[in-house]
Amino acid sequence: MALVEVYRSYRRADCDERALVLAAVGVPSELVSLGDGFALLVPEESTATAATHLDAYREESLPRRPEPGPVSPHPGAWLGSAGYAIVLVSVAHCAAGDFLGFDWFASGELVAGLLRTGELWRVVTALTLHADFFHLIANLSFGMLFGYLAGQLLGPGIAWASIVAAGAFGNLLDALLMPATHHAIGASTAVFATLGLLAAYSWRRRSGRGARWPYRWAPLGAAVAMLAFVGAGGERTDVLAHLTGLFAGAALGAIYGSLPVFTSNRALPQLSAGASALAAVVGAWVLALIRA
Repeated sequence: MALVEVYRSYRRADCDERALVLAAVGVPSELVSLGDGFALLVPEESTATAATHLDAYREESLPRRPEPGPVSPHPGAWLGSAGYAIVLVSVAHCAAGDFLGFDWFASGELVAGLLRTGELWRVVTALTLHADFFHLIANLSFGMLFGYLAGQLLGPGIAWASIVAAGAFGNLLDALLMPATHHAIGASTAVFATLGLLAAYSWRRRSGRGARWPYRWAPLGAAVAMLAFVGAGGERTDVLAHLTGLFAGAALGAIYGSLPVFTSNRALPQLSAGASALAAVVGAWVLALIRA
């Protein structure tokens, strides 16, 4: 009877373990010494069966990535959403009344050609401008909701600093990919960045071994569905900005979700991050109005 090698190791104990596995499923085996190690042989007609069970044993023996523990929602998550609403409403009021004698739309809207000449503040200021009341309300509603959820996961300061950064980067990508005459305003880039942040963070946190693929990929699928449902229609919709915002937020979310411990409930890191987000918005508008 011809015998075929199905496993080899320098340690006899490894071969003995696998011989027991094969014996349990009725596959006979023979252990032989090779001088520099040991080999496990089985009858030729049992090779496929032995390989299947040995592969299954190997998979079960691999060290499992520890599943993340439950997330405790941050109690101050509402603070970030409140700050977001105050900023958008304040800028809308200033822009509507030409506060300080400036044309806030001309100074702050995203214009691809002007951004390429160095007016980088527009990637931030454009996030705070809106065409009309309904445009503002839509971005307020979705932004406050998604931002609140992000604040629960990461804390309001870290969450909103991340949202501003991802929204600005999404606008930068949008301006670089569109023609020089392209104009855009609205917080929707940041809103979709928040959605991408939430989806990718959840995806990474669910990616431990043993998790079924529908469970792992459901957050990303939901984000794409939301983009298709509310972010890809309308005459004035900048679909590319929604895509770039979603991409930028997802990149950050994937990084955060890969870290063993990221969020902090301590006040100082959250206050510092939140202050940096507000400073970025205020600083961008100061630059815009000085240049105007």
